Amino acid sequence: MTDADDLRARTRALLADRPPATTSRADFLAARFDAGLAWVHYPEGLGGLGAARSLQSVVDAELAAAGAPDNDPRRIGIGLGMAAPTILAYGTEEQKRRFLRPLWLGEEVWCQLFSEPGAGSDLAALSTRAVLGDDGVWTVTGQKVWTSSAHLARWAILIARTDPAQPKHRGITYFLCDMTDPGVEVRPLRQITGEAEFNEVFLTDVRIPDSHRLGEVGDGWQVARTTLMNERVSIGGSTGGRESGMIAPLARTWRERPERRTHALHQRLVTLWVEAEVARLTGERLRQQLAVGQPGPEGSGLKLSFARLNQQISGLEVELLGDEGLLYDDWTMRRPELVDFTGRGPGYRYLRSKGNSIEGGTSEVLLNIVAERVLGLPTEPRTDKDVAWKDLAR
Repeated sequence: MTDADDLRARTRALLADRPPATTSRADFLAARFDAGLAWVHYPEGLGGLGAARSLQSVVDAELAAAGAPDNDPRRIGIGLGMAAPTILAYGTEEQKRRFLRPLWLGEEVWCQLFSEPGAGSDLAALSTRAVLGDDGVWTVTGQKVWTSSAHLARWAILIARTDPAQPKHRGITYFLCDMTDPGVEVRPLRQITGEAEFNEVFLTDVRIPDSHRLGEVGDGWQVARTTLMNERVSIGGSTGGRESGMIAPLARTWRERPERRTHALHQRLVTLWVEAEVARLTGERLRQQLAVGQPGPEGSGLKLSFARLNQQISGLEVELLGDEGLLYDDWTMRRPELVDFTGRGPGYRYLRSKGNSIEGGTSEVLLNIVAERVLGLPTEPRTDKDVAWKDLAR
């Protein structure tokens, strides 16, 4: 049984064998993965040791103290937070060994092909089709939208309709799609921030081998729910310390600009600071719950809080700065590798936070999930629950 002392010893042995100061980043990360210190709760041979998830902090603390490089988790967040746990839960042994190592090392970036122009909040209404040929290869045609990092991604997690005669939550199958295959076209979507962080993706007769199917045919919605629950924890569950995240630049501005302070603004700042700390601690508690099982619907509540707080905090920051808050640092059209809330100005934070209540599930949908699956309230009436997807009005 691997405990904290054993992990500490293993980490120090790694550092002695691969000193960060004289080892290339790629070699160090590869050695860390092979030593089972990438994500310690994963099985042996897949970057872990089958240890308790909560013990990852022991490894991380030792590595941070030694100045060891990380795998740039913000750049590969979709892979780490969404693709990896889904592959671990539903993938074959061959799929796990093929995809998890390059995913964690950051050699292969992932994106998520879920939302569509006609299937956003109602994701189960998706219309992208996948048809299995006699050669054991699926042909996929459709359009996806709001796809973060599609312009960087080598692989995508994809859900498509494989049986239109089934109700919309059934007849969906989950695939791993090679973004470099013929028929995959990525187009940028310029946002209110000026950037094109999101994309729309067109799939035209894209061929996906059945070996890249995740889970059973027609069971894609159940597989996708695993992805979505992990996504919401990943988005809403900050891992920073006290006064981290969006509250940090607001608190800094308050301390550095005393001439802007008023009693009313102070009251609002203190309220948001406390709520941000409560959200941080709630996220920590949720991560501890993850150590003993899969994420549940509670992550939806955390993501709800994250969106509301980010919008209120960024709004107060702009208000605190007065006329200066109306300035914007850079409208250049670019396609960034990650979302950098704290590395940009207050105008960017204010505009970008508007998307927090849409991405990863709209706040309206998450309120329904919390009401039904956390609070146990009656479910919302659904007239299309048992109707074949092909017979639904569109």
